[in-house]
Amino acid sequence: MNHDNYPNDYIPGILASVKTIALVGASQNAERASWQVMNFLLQRGYHVIPVNPGLAGQTLLDQQVYGALADIPTPIDMVDIFRNSEAAGHVVDEALALKTPPKAIWMQLGVRNDEAAKRAEAKGVKVVMDRCPKIELA
Repeated sequence: MNHDNYPNDYIPGILASVKTIALVGASQNAERASWQVMNFLLQRGYHVIPVNPGLAGQTLLDQQVYGALADIPTPIDMVDIFRNSEAAGHVVDEALALKTPPKAIWMQLGVRNDEAAKRAEAKGVKVVMDRCPKIELA
């Protein structure tokens, strides 16, 4: 996949096919992009599961917060990564290690890890990098 230029139907196809999104790097600060994107996705009918080890066990926008992807008890369709490019590689590996890997991995604006993307795509997982689902949906 050429991550510099996605086919016209690639991103809309992902967003139409996923229902449950794990948002890694969720923040309780309403000024942060991760909070705003989570709120937007919830308003659009997605089931968004916040992941943040510092907030694990709490609720965020009425959703249970988990400390790690492996702690989430239900299958995830997409992992949305709000971490830096280096940390994204570890998150991708966590996602690929799940009993049921996600259909897609999404790295937010400014986040790109080509090696992690290759690992995910080799397992049949679609990858989007340096994009925001809120912007794409709007």
